Amino acid sequence: MKGLQIEEIYNCYIQSSGVCTDTRNITADCTFFALKGETFNGNDFAAKALELGAMYAVVDEIDVESQNPERLILVDNVLETLQQVARFHRLKHKIPVIAITGTNGKTTTKELIATVLQTKYNVVYTQGNLNNHIGVPLTLLRIDKDTQVAVIEMGASNPGEISTLVKLVCPSFGLITNVGKAHLQGFGSIEGVMKTKGELYDNLMEHKKIAFANIDNPYIMEMVKQRPNMQIVPYGVKNDNARIIIDESGSPFLRVIIPNPCVMDVCNNIGPKEIIINTHLIGNYNIDNVLAALCVSGYLAIPTADAVMAISNYVPSNNRSQMTKTANNTLIVDAYNANPTSMKASLDNFRELKMNNKVLVLGDMLELGEDSLAEHKNMVKVALEMNPSRVFFVGKEFAAAYSSLVEENEVFSSNVILTNNSLALREWLQQNPVKGCNILIKGSHGIHLEKLLDIL
Repeated sequence: MKGLQIEEIYNCYIQSSGVCTDTRNITADCTFFALKGETFNGNDFAAKALELGAMYAVVDEIDVESQNPERLILVDNVLETLQQVARFHRLKHKIPVIAITGTNGKTTTKELIATVLQTKYNVVYTQGNLNNHIGVPLTLLRIDKDTQVAVIEMGASNPGEISTLVKLVCPSFGLITNVGKAHLQGFGSIEGVMKTKGELYDNLMEHKKIAFANIDNPYIMEMVKQRPNMQIVPYGVKNDNARIIIDESGSPFLRVIIPNPCVMDVCNNIGPKEIIINTHLIGNYNIDNVLAALCVSGYLAIPTADAVMAISNYVPSNNRSQMTKTANNTLIVDAYNANPTSMKASLDNFRELKMNNKVLVLGDMLELGEDSLAEHKNMVKVALEMNPSRVFFVGKEFAAAYSSLVEENEVFSSNVILTNNSLALREWLQQNPVKGCNILIKGSHGIHLEKLLDIL
């Protein structure tokens, strides 16, 4: 079928059982979108998708000898069609949609917000890290007649990407967790990061929607000031009079105390004046993520007690702010991603923990462009100032930074081990087991530090 409009393609889609982009996951009567990647062309698998049970296959290349021409939908660009079908679908559902972006913490914040909202609503939210130009439309297409709220995470590594995604999401609310040094290779500077993340604010202001804003972050507040007509709901340590409870037992888990906004409970009995939230999150920097979840849940009428319980019960996964006790060591794993802002926060938090035999496993921070050497040198200094029992630097960027600092006579430590990749470090650890230590594992996902977990 050629020349169909988006609404006509959408009508074909809603006749099907859902969307699929991989023939290994074909379900009966789905719509297959033949996406292209660097190493594959989905058009080559369209016929196979139909054979496996797909109702339709959306393609932008076509074989004139196809056995099922009436089930092939020919378009100019499959990815753009997927995105427009997703946007059309989102606009069919008049529900609150919360869009989340930011340099750090967006996945944890998304998880916390979704967890809290699920105490009252049927929620669709971004699974894992499917926050890009493909993951966002796939998440939008999971919205159905039973969905009451959607929480959509949006990531970006280049200018203009948030603008593209936010036009698909059409958010009712938006939240930028923070702004920091990440993807500088694509953005060029912190100002470039602010401009791109600010595209969410621009959309909210244009459509008279609401932003949840962290007043503790100076970059966020600067972006808010640049948009005086944007409606905001503030949150943050200063706004909520929140503080972190120092656990004298040395527990690394974040504990937060805030004044109770509702001292009268539903039975008109006097409630506690303060709320203590005991989380399973590692890192005091997660206080912003907790306060964001409380802010959103309060605005959407979740009872405070329910929100606190949901946050307290949330256990992180995917190698984000996780603590794991193995037979040999205690691991604090925050190795899904890394940039100078998040790594500095992790190191600062680890330094404050009352633990002995501290060991650092730090992997390269990727996509920093021409700032990479300087940023890695700065992080080497921060790491060594902690005086840990041992430091493992994994990756060529850290190796170059450490070697440069040694040549400049700025640092030297006999406790430093340099390896080019996680496989080389794994081999070293097999010959030199590490036991009885508290280990922080932090690095960009591309360094694959998760491959070390079973050996530590």
